[in-house]
Amino acid sequence: MSGRYFVTTPIYYVNDAPHLGHAYTTVTADALARWHRLVGDEVRFLTGTDEHGLKIQRSADEAGITPIEQADWASARFREAWEQLDVAPDDFIRTTEDRHRASVQAFMQRIHDNGHIYAATYEGWYCVACEAYYDPDDLVPDDDDPAGPGRCPIHLRPVEFLSEENWFFRLSAFAETIERWLLADPSPVRPEGKRNEALGLVRGGLQDISISRRSVTWGVPVTWDPSQVFYVWFDALINYATAVGYGVDPERFDDWWPHVHHVIGKDIIRFHCVYWPAMLAAAGEALPQQVDVHGFLLVGGAKMSKTAANKIPPIELIEGAPDKGYPALGVDGMRHHFLRQRFGPDGDLSVETMVGRYNSDLANGLGNLLARVTTVVGKKCGGVGPAPRPDSPLAAVAAEAVADTVAAWEAVAPSEALDATWRLVGETNALLEDTEPWKADPGPEVDGVLGDALEALRIVAILAGPALTRSPAEIWRRIGLDGDPAAARVPDDVAWGGYPGGRPVEKGAPLFPRLSVDG
Repeated sequence: MSGRYFVTTPIYYVNDAPHLGHAYTTVTADALARWHRLVGDEVRFLTGTDEHGLKIQRSADEAGITPIEQADWASARFREAWEQLDVAPDDFIRTTEDRHRASVQAFMQRIHDNGHIYAATYEGWYCVACEAYYDPDDLVPDDDDPAGPGRCPIHLRPVEFLSEENWFFRLSAFAETIERWLLADPSPVRPEGKRNEALGLVRGGLQDISISRRSVTWGVPVTWDPSQVFYVWFDALINYATAVGYGVDPERFDDWWPHVHHVIGKDIIRFHCVYWPAMLAAAGEALPQQVDVHGFLLVGGAKMSKTAANKIPPIELIEGAPDKGYPALGVDGMRHHFLRQRFGPDGDLSVETMVGRYNSDLANGLGNLLARVTTVVGKKCGGVGPAPRPDSPLAAVAAEAVADTVAAWEAVAPSEALDATWRLVGETNALLEDTEPWKADPGPEVDGVLGDALEALRIVAILAGPALTRSPAEIWRRIGLDGDPAAARVPDDVAWGGYPGGRPVEKGAPLFPRLSVDG
């Protein structure tokens, strides 16, 4: 039964341009949005940019521009990157927008009015890149300054000691609430290992946290104390509520908020699985329905980030960068590679892996199947596609592939969904190998095999749509179908027997030309 699905990415800092680490999260969320449209849900997909805080202020100062100029430049770069990857959000939010300022102030005022905010002085070690304080025990040794406090465990940068009077949120009051939420069945945080990590943070003891800064001017002013601005994470997290009308359109917020699904990287579990649910509880709102957490994309064993100097712009792998040894994967090849990563654990990026996966699944698998079928239909059936057989040996394979694909997308397991879809590709290629219609005389047997293969291609074009945004429409056209596979509905339109036959079939150029590691 169709319903609503509100999927979000984190909003990305505008102190740098987008890289593949950002793209991994965003393509995953985009694919989930596309899948839920296929099953008939009403969908809202949100992404955007986080534009306040000390990090942005300093980055702009270093560049000799204003913070808003820095934000405008970087936000445009993120929009451009998502267009290059066919990422199509329903809303792109910027935290410098008036709508967001109003939402943040309304949300935090509600928490204040509910008695969960108080004034105090905070001292501690602060990482500007994380926009977060760290306990001394959480820091890693600094080889350049062994006697110093250490470095940030995420960015490996030296931390700074900050001390100032500001406003605090009573996070400690919500430990029991968050633990109950995390232990719900089914758990709202997936996979289980990441849920357990969040539980460990809660059970380890929650300390009240600072929510404002007096020393920073680039941010949303605190309504009851305009001399301070809200700490960037408390500003940023509220973007999810802003986008569905918090503080402005209560009816719209009530319609969408119960269906929110956050897709995040594992480095921000604390903020999304501890701070954010506590903030929502303090404001009297429902906690998130789902938080799905993925691991890092690693390059040489290190997280993809600006600090590690291993960031790769997505366009370099879409169009290729011969000087760096990167092949041109195309939009579909790039998206497919992201989504074939197992969601949850870390994944390592290498040119060899990307080329191998592209050639195996796309060139030798789907592309080869389309080329074989269209070529033989041209030679044995006069270029007119025959209808599939109701009792085809592929009918049961297709039904199982559909069921497993549906279940995997529902579980936010894109790699398993693509595995299921590609089983139908593999079994169809195997049927062609077994029957060798290219060697047989034209007739009912050849027509039956080729009709079955055309029907398999039709079903795959629909099921693969969340990952492959371009080639399914071309498959659809080449096998003679009208319209767009993205307009289909699952499960009705992937039932066996939907290919009508009698349609003109076109061979065309290779859909996925083979790649080599040397480009």
